[in-house]
Parts: sequence; C-alpha cells; structure tokens
Amino acid sequence: MAKSTTVALSQDELKKQAAHRAVEYAKSGMVLGLGTGSTTAFAIDRIGELMKNGELKDIIGVPTSIKSYEQASALGIPLATLDEQPEIDLAIDGADEVDPKLNVVKGRGGALLREKLVEQASKKFVCIVDESKLVEGLGGSKDAMPVEIVQFCYKYNLGRLQDLPELAGSEAKLRMNGDKPYITDNQNYIVDLYFQEPLKDPYAAADAISKLTGIVDHGLFLNMVDVVVIAGKDGVRLQEK
Repeated sequence: MAKSTTVALSQDELKKQAAHRAVEYAKSGMVLGLGTGSTTAFAIDRIGELMKNGELKDIIGVPTSIKSYEQASALGIPLATLDEQPEIDLAIDGADEVDPKLNVVKGRGGALLREKLVEQASKKFVCIVDESKLVEGLGGSKDAMPVEIVQFCYKYNLGRLQDLPELAGSEAKLRMNGDKPYITDNQNYIVDLYFQEPLKDPYAAADAISKLTGIVDHGLFLNMVDVVVIAGKDGVRLQEK
C-alpha cells in the first residue's frame, strides 16, 4: 500500500497562496491600492504576472510606499498617485495584527500613513495575513503598534503618548535605524507602543492619539477592512464582515 505524505508549506509559500487568493478580487479596469510588506509583495508580483499574460488589463496601481512603487514599476504596472486617482476600487495589503472584528494594526514596516490614505480611499480593502497575526484584542501580540510623529520636539510627543490614559500599560519607544532614528518615506519619526495586555478600547485610544498636535497618524486601522485572507497550515480561508 502506498504511503501518503504530507508536505508542510513554508511561511512564504503560505503567504504566496494567500496573496494569490486576494488578487482574485482584482478585475480588469480597476484602480488598485498596492500595499507594502513581504506578504503584499507576492500580491504585486501576481498582479504583474496576470497583466503580462493578459488576464488583467487596464490596471492602474496606487502604491503606498517607495518600495511598492519600485516593485510595481519594475513589473510594468502603470502607476498613479491619489492626486491623480482619488477613488480606488480595491486595496490589497497585509497587517501586523487582526482582531475578531477585522480591526487591524499596521505600520511595523513604516508605511502606515500612505497605507491609511490609500486604503481609506478604497471601495474595498482586502487584507492578507498568516494565522500568527490573529489576536483576541489589538496590542495582544505584545509587538509594536506604531505612531508616526513629526521630528520636531519628538521627545515631548513620545512622553505625551506614554502618559495617555487610553494607552495605560504601554511602553513608548522611538524606532531606531542603527544608532539614528528611523525616518519614514514622509520624513517623519515613528514611536512604537508596546502593550502587555490588549487595548481595552482601541477606538478611544485612536481618538486620543489623533488629538495630540504633532502626531501624524497611528497604526490602528479601525472599521476599514472588508475581507481578511488568512494563510494557515490547513490552507487559505476567508473572513468577511
């Protein structure tokens, strides 16, 4: 009797499967928001492949970072900015955390401001993750929840973030690139918030952060995602609102 064998897929192979599933939402003639990150890179590659073989036509991409711009441009995907294409049909991007209500944390790759601009302008937002990104509450991974801030008086704003009652229990740290502060595509700094427990009220936290002058934006993407494509050991599954 022949023995059956199960081959475990690598994390990259799982991400690739999920990215290809997300790209199935793209149709010819669409304006697509092109996210940033290792998972989304597979989606951009897939879009380029489908355009090259003629399965997708008349696509315009709106990239969310210099990195995604360079990748899409190299693949021959026509590109535009939000100024030129203010209405986007579909955005595809990854996430760092996803809660049961499909609220997400994004921005550990540093592109949160452009990602949020593009994804808020999109009629549909499809998010790609692997199972490790699923949490019961935002902040639950104990990894960074980023806040983009202006460079001017950054220590002052870091301290104000640390002291917000809505962020109680968090630790605020300036993101570094070697021995210098990390600088975003928009020439800003990032403060990373680390939580020991999930946020009790992410909406209150988002509102409190946004009210501080000098804060550019934050990595809480609330009530924005329509579909999450989840790559797991048992294959790819969808979670929709």
